Amino acid sequence: MQRQECSCSLLFSTIYSGLQGAIRLIRMPEVAECSTMSFVTTPATHDPTLLVHGGAWAIPAAAAADHEAGVRAALEAGYALLSLGGSAIDAVEAAVTVLEDDPTFDAGRGSFLTSDGRVQLDALLMDGGRMKAGGVACVERLRNPIQAARLVLEKSQHVYFVGPGAEQFAASHGMLLIDNAELVLERERKRLAHAKAREAAGLLDETFSGPEAIPGHVLHDDKSPETAFLSDPDRFASHDTVGAVALDAHGNLAAATSTGGTLNKTPGRVGDSSLIGCGCYADNLAAAVSLTGWGEPIMKLVLGKWATDRVAGGTAPEIAAREAISYLFNRLGGHGGIILLGPDGRFGLAHNTPAMAWGLATPGGLQTGLSV
Repeated sequence: MQRQECSCSLLFSTIYSGLQGAIRLIRMPEVAECSTMSFVTTPATHDPTLLVHGGAWAIPAAAAADHEAGVRAALEAGYALLSLGGSAIDAVEAAVTVLEDDPTFDAGRGSFLTSDGRVQLDALLMDGGRMKAGGVACVERLRNPIQAARLVLEKSQHVYFVGPGAEQFAASHGMLLIDNAELVLERERKRLAHAKAREAAGLLDETFSGPEAIPGHVLHDDKSPETAFLSDPDRFASHDTVGAVALDAHGNLAAATSTGGTLNKTPGRVGDSSLIGCGCYADNLAAAVSLTGWGEPIMKLVLGKWATDRVAGGTAPEIAAREAISYLFNRLGGHGGIILLGPDGRFGLAHNTPAMAWGLATPGGLQTGLSV
């Protein structure tokens, strides 16, 4: 019996060795490397991070508490989703929705009025993992344009809708159309009247820059910021665009920006906020960004993409943010603010305005501020 077992073992070993030799003789065909090939890997765990802004301008002391309370409420809404494993895109949409509903900010109800006394809203949402985006502009009958932007991103083969077409698309997917008067505040009617009086008197607007003059060697942008003024901040305090960027536990980035535009703007004017690569951008291979401030120079420099490209090239977000704002001013004399978040969780904030309302949420807690 033992002799039979030994014979069987020896036979099996011989056969196995022969098979190994035969396998070595088989030349496997070479597989050409293909850029579309993908490999399944276990995703790394990331610390969920949410960064929001409530506009960059000369925020007066009387409005400071409302701005910080507003960005904190937005952080709480967005981070409640992120902390439970929610997606970055859901988080930025939730955060910006809160800011749109707060009349402290120039987004949604209480936004600046056009020259004919109406509210026109713009918003953009971008998913850096799927490289999908949705934007709307010049909408007058939607309470939350960022939610309409999400519908465009998810439900349409297009990227951008404007005016009545955007409103009809949103309504076809369940959003309620409202009367524009529901978005208009008496405060804004007074602000518009005062702005028109200043315009008629030829007075300059210093909302973003403050009273300091732009040096003569810096190029002056040929478009006026057309926004509110500082001559009587207690009575006519301004406000500005809102935005959010987020990194979720799966490593996906997202960005959102929403605005009511500029005070006394010509109806139909679209600024940087809802334009891809200008006031908003997200790409998992680069960064997520939201900008605020004077839109025309931001658009001309495609500043959001400019900043994320620098992060993709190896620049730390905190440095890239400062470089972006320096470029904005040195090239076109522009004023504004930026929030920038990299795929590794590092972030940057910068502004060259007197103040910028911002908030940060991480596993370590929530922080808010009015300057960097």
